[in-house]
Amino acid sequence: MASKTPDSLHVVMAASEAVPYAKTGGLADVVGALSLALAKLGHQITLLLPGYGTRLPHRHRRVAMQFSVPVGGDPTDVSIEEEYVTVTGASHPVRVLFVCHAPYFDRLGLYQQDHRDYPDNLDRFSFFCRAVIQVLHVLVDRQREKLDILHLHDWQTALCAVYLKALSHEHTSLGSIKTLLTVHNLGYQGIFPGPEFMKTGLPSPLFSPSSLEFYGAVNCLKGGIIFSDAVSTVSPTYAREILTAEYGCGLEGVLAHRTGGVSGVTNGIDADVWDPARDAYLPAQYCADDRSGKRVCKRALQDELGLPGLDVPLLAVIGRLTFQKGFDLLLEILPELMGLDLQLIVLGTGDSHLEQQFTAAKEKYAQRIGLHLGFDEGLAHRIEAGSDMLIMPSRYEPCGLSQLYSLRYGTVPIVRRTGGLADTVVPFRPSTVTSGRATGFHFIDPSPDTLLSTILLALHVYGEQETWKALVTSGMNQDLSWDQSARNYVKLYHRLGVRGEERG
Repeated sequence: MASKTPDSLHVVMAASEAVPYAKTGGLADVVGALSLALAKLGHQITLLLPGYGTRLPHRHRRVAMQFSVPVGGDPTDVSIEEEYVTVTGASHPVRVLFVCHAPYFDRLGLYQQDHRDYPDNLDRFSFFCRAVIQVLHVLVDRQREKLDILHLHDWQTALCAVYLKALSHEHTSLGSIKTLLTVHNLGYQGIFPGPEFMKTGLPSPLFSPSSLEFYGAVNCLKGGIIFSDAVSTVSPTYAREILTAEYGCGLEGVLAHRTGGVSGVTNGIDADVWDPARDAYLPAQYCADDRSGKRVCKRALQDELGLPGLDVPLLAVIGRLTFQKGFDLLLEILPELMGLDLQLIVLGTGDSHLEQQFTAAKEKYAQRIGLHLGFDEGLAHRIEAGSDMLIMPSRYEPCGLSQLYSLRYGTVPIVRRTGGLADTVVPFRPSTVTSGRATGFHFIDPSPDTLLSTILLALHVYGEQETWKALVTSGMNQDLSWDQSARNYVKLYHRLGVRGEERG
């Protein structure tokens, strides 16, 4: 029997993706790892996800609930499938509930296909949000469970807060549940044509500037920001940045008018999955005290991507090939970089014109550039392990995970000083080097020249063996686990006035 945990909370986590079930980016990593970390702290976790059909690994799932959700005024049947995930060191397993409706969720992509959003995404995710509220009713009204927090993630779940609070007269039994909305990237808001507002099933007065209306369109994230009890984002610096016109994406005024402000909790990483000492994806394991395996990983990576096995600096890019990530800046300085004694590896997918440019660069510099368009989890691990430096020239970056993986794997990050990159990478300066705190390199101006200057500085330091060794060691010794981040989320939950209880 599980031991009793004092002050335990029951947190319902609602998201559009989570590892290991469905993933398009960092959101899935965060939701999956945070759920496990909270469970390890003794809290009861229920995770709600869309049932993406054959994309989901079927373990020991069973149908736990069945009910109807209105779609276009007509009741539509939905099944809620359930499985439990045992978490080592936790008092409770994580309960995972899947909202299953094949016409909406049994598709090739989560949100789009062939780089085009599904035209019925508002239908799909308003349906998901309504189903989430119905699940809460079943848990509270039928199963007599006490729910403390509904933790929402990004625009796909933001309407849950609107349904719960704007229609509170329909949900009186759920009145004690507090809502926290975490914004992982303010650039994605769930904006749809105004005439589609009726698809939400919300009263027409809510289509107004004080609610979901946004320059004549429906803005799901705006609704969540207004109706949630609290709003957070994934790093303290990004929480401040999004209150400005430069980073606020049109919602800076809405965010600034929130009474409680916006909190910033920096993401962690799954230190069990991302551990160079135990990583099964690697040809050799290593740790901060013995990095000989990293040299083996570098040679194997060069071989895997068709590069000569030279003892030169190996730079890497991992991520979505988009304007936001600043990889166009890197393309502009490629001729200068290719004139230096180094190699470059690129892993990612994204905008077609950036993919075409990297492909052309690979053809021109076949012995200097390794390229893999697409995503490959194992290759991502091997690049983090085998590279010397990681380049992240993001124009904005709410948190970023690649630089955290790099620190863990002894690969020095070169980042633009923005968002979570500013919070997690200690810049190379005389004072930080002397104190042993430096872990990477910052640049401020998002320009090709500034990026090139910073890379040249990093290459110079790479040639100073002892200084470089200190940078790598400092990064590898950082505590990047989810433990502290999860504790900070619990503080946010308690700040909303929820009181846990002793649960067996």
